Amino acid sequence: MIKILFTLLITSFAFAANFHEFKINSYQGDEIDFAKFKGHPVMIVNIATRCGYTGQLDDIEKLYQKYKSKGLIVLGIPSNDFGGQTPENNKAVADFCRRNYGATFPITEKQVVSGNEKNAIYKYISSQTKNEVKWNFEKVIFDSKGNLIKKYPSSIAPLDTSITREIEKLF
Repeated sequence: MIKILFTLLITSFAFAANFHEFKINSYQGDEIDFAKFKGHPVMIVNIATRCGYTGQLDDIEKLYQKYKSKGLIVLGIPSNDFGGQTPENNKAVADFCRRNYGATFPITEKQVVSGNEKNAIYKYISSQTKNEVKWNFEKVIFDSKGNLIKKYPSSIAPLDTSITREIEKLF
């Protein structure tokens, strides 16, 4: 019985070993290996195309442009979890972000970011922050070693000084 419980415990937390062990597909289906992020701070944002916060895509791009030369990686992860606000397919989501907001930061395939079926990276984030993603455009910052530094709610704009100060500390 103890061996079974131990196996279940280890299996359930196997996803949480290290941020740099995750992989996710780009909107084009190419693998994005988080191991390539070693040595770089990373900001992950669960994005949507038809949300009241969708305009933040403009500031996410500005943030990316401001800090990418210093090594910041910004990763947009589309999700249709909240109000069905991202009904498009993967390519259409990326085209929308690029056409309407000039997004050049990497965009992944659509993912489940909340609930029991959420993607492994969001299971990891939830395990680290002890709470679930509550809405679109939550921002999560990791340092260059893959440590989760801070999670920001949707209401905090990407260029808010609380975010930019935190990012600047990472260089």
